[in-house]
Amino acid sequence: MTRIAVIDYELCQPDKCGLPCIRFCPVNRTKPYKAIEQSAERKGKPVIYEELCIACGICVKKCPYDAIRIVNLPTELEEKLIHRYGPNEFKLYGIPSPIRGKVVGIIGRNGIGKTTAIRILAGELIPNLGNYTEKPSIEKVIEKFRGTELYNYFSKLYNKELRVIHKIQYVEVVPKYLRHGDVITILRKVDERGLLNDVVEALNMKKMLDRKVTNLSGGELQKLVIAAALLRNGDVYIFDEPTSYLDIRERLRLAQTLSELLPKNSYVLIVEHDLTILDYVSDYVVIAFGIPGVYGMFSKLYATGSGINHYLEGYLPAENMRIRNERIVFHLHSVREEAEYLEKTEIPIVEWSYIRKKLNGFRLEVSEGRAYRGEVIGIIGPNAIGKTTFIKILAGIIQPDEGYTTSPVLRVSYKPQYLSREVLNCSTVEECVKKVNSEALDPGNWLFHEVIQRLGLDRLRKKSVTTLSGGELQKLFVALALIKDADVYLLDEPSAHIDVEDQLSIARAIKRITRLRKAVTFVVEHNLLLLDYAVDRLIVFRGEPEKYGHALSPNHVAQALNEFLKDLDITFRRDPQSGRPRMNKPGSYLDRYQKSIGEYFYSKERVVEGGNNQ
Repeated sequence: MTRIAVIDYELCQPDKCGLPCIRFCPVNRTKPYKAIEQSAERKGKPVIYEELCIACGICVKKCPYDAIRIVNLPTELEEKLIHRYGPNEFKLYGIPSPIRGKVVGIIGRNGIGKTTAIRILAGELIPNLGNYTEKPSIEKVIEKFRGTELYNYFSKLYNKELRVIHKIQYVEVVPKYLRHGDVITILRKVDERGLLNDVVEALNMKKMLDRKVTNLSGGELQKLVIAAALLRNGDVYIFDEPTSYLDIRERLRLAQTLSELLPKNSYVLIVEHDLTILDYVSDYVVIAFGIPGVYGMFSKLYATGSGINHYLEGYLPAENMRIRNERIVFHLHSVREEAEYLEKTEIPIVEWSYIRKKLNGFRLEVSEGRAYRGEVIGIIGPNAIGKTTFIKILAGIIQPDEGYTTSPVLRVSYKPQYLSREVLNCSTVEECVKKVNSEALDPGNWLFHEVIQRLGLDRLRKKSVTTLSGGELQKLFVALALIKDADVYLLDEPSAHIDVEDQLSIARAIKRITRLRKAVTFVVEHNLLLLDYAVDRLIVFRGEPEKYGHALSPNHVAQALNEFLKDLDITFRRDPQSGRPRMNKPGSYLDRYQKSIGEYFYSKERVVEGGNNQ
């Protein structure tokens, strides 16, 4: 076996713990040599010598900050080692293989090496092949992949024969580098393919062309960098999380745009957490798996449909590897409604009349509705259509001009759309949780298992709030909302920056808390897969963004999605194996058939068989 010992030096605090990892190590106590000792290079923090460690696990258990992870892996995996950041740091095994003329999608958890892999494929990072003590060598990398498809790719990449266009993950940094100039000026400068009008039309960017970059919203910044990537002439196109900040209508539009406007003979790699979009765009998928922050590896190429199903199943047949203990299955809503709605009381917990509200030139109207105990209600619609305004009315933050809602007189817990570390007013994750509900940190309390542990915050409890990633901060805000004892939970975009595994963990936590507390939860969400998985009923918003929005009354998910997708002129079918919704290609047989019978979201008891035949 090959031993991997990883220390999270951000969590490690030797001046507070007294280093029990060193004091209780049996090798240190019984042998003339040491398996773990303090390191001057690490400013007194420990370093573990993997070749001397016996993986007894004592240091892991003794560490009060959960900073140590030790894993045993088969020795033959070392032949696939691509990169290691340093001693007791993350190891990457394997790398996705780009295919010319095809789109390769990459699925996997955060912290598993996806961004490291695409930086290597973009030529931004030369892998050290595990030897972090020497400067990485291009010649050794090319020799490493001799006899494989990656040999030709890296040979051309390092010989400057491939031009790489890389759409970065964090678009928030763009205004720092593009402080001057408006959108149309920037796009004209990078339009090497002569597709400016086509891209602007496809991504619905006309209203933002004259705006300064510094004044753009997150979704507009995302569309700007995607458009800039599509307009440039490249051989390799890499898109890292292209749907962040985009509403569901824009995500579907993005999927169609990428399918139609990417060069047909280029290499394309897409890292994405929205499986609906990845399913539509990709020809193949690669699954990243391992232990976040410890090691990551990549599966072989799978056909898109079967690969995503293997990922949901939690088992990779080509590798004979189980990557998750439980399957993820999407149940038909008609079955779910019959089983769960019978448990409701006849008295609703939240009611609202017809509501009107004018705000900064925007007009919102909400049809009357009601919500019952134990019910999760999803809210779907374009950005700037009034969803957040409605949530704030339910929370009592905004008062309606006309109408009423009963929710402000109840105990309300609210998770806002935009997250700010400053509003938390606490230094560590543990301190934040204690301020809201200290019982949630007790391993004997059900909240600890249903929320804190399920969302992985138990390992982050000593971590500073200032160093949390976007995904970790999102999970903290969701957890703080759910551990409150409330009658109504209001969650605005809880899956932003979250990987698929954590999205489903959040969905399970929401459902469990709502059922156990017999509360009502309203969830604003853009991920269609998550909405289909998590909610009982759905509120659809229609109108014209930034001018007028109308929220319909809550309806069954299948019926509500059918009306919503009809407005978009897009059809979905269910996968016969997993039951997950899949978008049909425009003009395909299923697309034409479902439109002919008025089933834009195919939700019959029978699951649609067959593929996406043109």
